[in-house]
Amino acid sequence: MAGSMEKTNHERIIIAGGGTGGHIYPAVAIAREILKINPKVEIHFVGTPAGLENKIIPREGFNLHHIHVGKLNYSGGFFAKIKTIVKLPWNLVECASLLWELKPNFVLGVGGYASGPFVLMAAILGFKTALWEPNAYPGMTNRLLSRFVKRSFIVFPEAKSFLKSQLVERLGLPVREQVEKVAMMGKVPKVPFKVLAFGGSQGARAINEALAEMLAKNDPELKDFEFVHQTGTADFEKVKSKVTNSKVQILEYLFDIETHYQWCDLVVCRAGASTVAEVAACGKPAIFIPLPSAADDHQSKNAKSLVDQGAAVLLEQKNLTAAHLKAELLRLKNSPDLCIQMSQNLKKFYQPQAAKSVAQKILNEGSYEVQQQI
Repeated sequence: MAGSMEKTNHERIIIAGGGTGGHIYPAVAIAREILKINPKVEIHFVGTPAGLENKIIPREGFNLHHIHVGKLNYSGGFFAKIKTIVKLPWNLVECASLLWELKPNFVLGVGGYASGPFVLMAAILGFKTALWEPNAYPGMTNRLLSRFVKRSFIVFPEAKSFLKSQLVERLGLPVREQVEKVAMMGKVPKVPFKVLAFGGSQGARAINEALAEMLAKNDPELKDFEFVHQTGTADFEKVKSKVTNSKVQILEYLFDIETHYQWCDLVVCRAGASTVAEVAACGKPAIFIPLPSAADDHQSKNAKSLVDQGAAVLLEQKNLTAAHLKAELLRLKNSPDLCIQMSQNLKKFYQPQAAKSVAQKILNEGSYEVQQQI
């Protein structure tokens, strides 16, 4: 344990976790803010060889280290989970070795398969640690880790009751600066009523099929609507060939989603933490259609948190039909006061500059020299 307290030649922070963009992009945003406050800090990421972090982190210019931990809290085979448990002691040794090598001043866990063993070992060895939890219902990894980690940062107030850290602070979810700027450009719904629909970078088949069925009919009841529908690669050609309505733009991917957030009056989307945070940052009323197979059903809990605050509509995938979706769209289009109220309630939920807040807490906890931001 004494080794973790030794004076090092470099001030280092390790961010552990990943797997999906919902973990990685906020982590990168936090890293960027740390460097804005103190450019002398050396930031390292820890992930697995199979995670999306391998495509994103090197491109962002940060060091990436691998540990070879398997998947545990997922809907895979029984024997794969047993293999993960059997290999866990070796994974912890691997984590300890990397920690002794880098001797970080601080370790932040952002969820995902690498976060669990690495942050656990960091806490056991006496390194300063914290967790960042993006969902209303924390994942299994962070629920367990919070018993060993002093500080947790959360996005949804509901998460606090599931975490056992001594300090649990709600600081919000970091979103890109371009998205935050959309909130500064208020927009009152009017005809045509503009709808942005997407299901994440890979699309969502259930959303694609319901929208395609609804829009292929050129329904006169939808004459006062315009749509931008992002399908993902797998369904792009199929949906594009089925929907010929000139008021519908079919896209494979949204490279400039902030432009579309500004354009739209309503969003139809999944309810991952990053998506929910972006919708809230923009103050856009939304119909959330949670992914039913998400771990611990966290997407439904994310959506319900906003629905309970009168800030969104929840449409479960089991009830998702073209007719049901059309009815919700017409109801919201014909209720401008409701849309405005939802937008105002969303802005109450959203906490701006979350990445900067988390970065500042980490630097203060790690006893770094905090420099005035230029």
